[in-house]
Amino acid sequence: MNYLFFFTGLVFLPSLGFSQFPSLEASPNAYEYHRLVSSQNSRDYWRDIAAAALWASSLNTGPGAEEKAAALVDRITAAVEELTAMPDLPSQSRGRAEYVLTFLHRRFLKSYSEYQTRVDEIFVSGRYNCVSSAVLYMVLGFSVDLDISGVVTKDHAFVTVNTGSAPVDVETTNPYGFDPGNRREFHDNFGKTTGFVYVPARNYRDRVAINAPEMVSLILSNRISILERGNHYAEAVPLAINRAVLLRGTADSSAGEADQSRADFFEDPHRDIMNRLFNFGSHLVKTGKEDEALAWALYAGSRFPSREQWQEFIYAAINNKLVKLIRSRKITDARTALNTLGAVKEKLSPGQYQALELIVLEAEGAEMINGIKNPGEAEAALAFLARIWERLPELRREEMRTTAVLKEAERIGRSGDWIRGMEWLRNAIEKYGSNTRLESAHRTFRQNRVGELHNQFASLFNKRDYGGAREFIQKALAEFPGENRLMQDLTLVERALAQ
Repeated sequence: MNYLFFFTGLVFLPSLGFSQFPSLEASPNAYEYHRLVSSQNSRDYWRDIAAAALWASSLNTGPGAEEKAAALVDRITAAVEELTAMPDLPSQSRGRAEYVLTFLHRRFLKSYSEYQTRVDEIFVSGRYNCVSSAVLYMVLGFSVDLDISGVVTKDHAFVTVNTGSAPVDVETTNPYGFDPGNRREFHDNFGKTTGFVYVPARNYRDRVAINAPEMVSLILSNRISILERGNHYAEAVPLAINRAVLLRGTADSSAGEADQSRADFFEDPHRDIMNRLFNFGSHLVKTGKEDEALAWALYAGSRFPSREQWQEFIYAAINNKLVKLIRSRKITDARTALNTLGAVKEKLSPGQYQALELIVLEAEGAEMINGIKNPGEAEAALAFLARIWERLPELRREEMRTTAVLKEAERIGRSGDWIRGMEWLRNAIEKYGSNTRLESAHRTFRQNRVGELHNQFASLFNKRDYGGAREFIQKALAEFPGENRLMQDLTLVERALAQ
């Protein structure tokens, strides 16, 4: 067969106003490899797994890609021919399974590297991790008729060989990892026992059996993780889509709670896709590309619908955009952005849209309040608050209204008209109710007015106009009956007159 390899492409979306998004269509090769690996009836099943593994390893770009792929297939074929021709290859499955592990490490596996998950790289550098070594072990094992299954745990993968009695674990990352936990003799080149080799068995509390195609798909899963750790979210999307096609019918996202332990270690293909879609979208939002994120939601949501999930994503993206504009004091731009959502608005629930509108309304109200500088602006701001009053959180609306009242009082106070300021505050307290901020402001205005009256009295008194000073202070006490400071002034002037 011809071994073709998918390409991680970008799609152009001029209708949405943006040029590049990852393609949401699976490669035709993904369907072909699914067909090949979904059944083990073929005598040469190892060839199919090998080809699928190289495909998943993404030997797909650059000049001469197909020639390189064919060369690697030839190397694997040569390795199989060498293995099957070995005169000391055991006839029993247990011995044969251990022999394959030894052969694999002697010929190909040179050094462990945690993130080296690609099978093609093994043939370049000899570096491997648990997944790439397990997949290559499967290929060689199938070629000598071993019955092999994969095993996945929270952070590890290995294989199990059915030897006819009990399944035997094989830790493919270790040349002595056959049946870990059992001690084996170590011989020199003359067959003499020179010691023992012991690989401790890992105590896996949870482990899930997977088949060969699922083991191959772990190559894609690991590559996705590596890409996303490097913020290459767009490149991860096509890998998840092709992985889902490879595993069609293998893992069922509707299996429910009974398969939760499996889902913890082996991600359901559809969930994998959705996570990649949202991760890419979230990356756009985090990098300040909210408009692109919204276009992505329309594009990807039409291909992979999930109403509530996309609603939440769209809401978060719009919220982020509005908050950013508001923090930059671009309130008008925020209102324009909300009013021109177009098709995106239809994806929101009424409650979500109202919540977004409230963000803008609150910002508009705050802008009006903070801008109070001229007569009539406070009244306009208070009228605006009254219109949106029931939609505002209780504490926030009280705070905003008090601030509007105080801003107008400050404006009046700058002119020194303490009487009008007190009247404004007194009327506000009567209309809206009192609080500590309004009461404190009213006391300040009162004290300023009293101080103003005292200073005017002092000016008359210092001029020895005692009659005029007494007349003035009596009028002042009519304005503030019983005010202690003014009473002291009256006493002072009466003493002066009595002398």
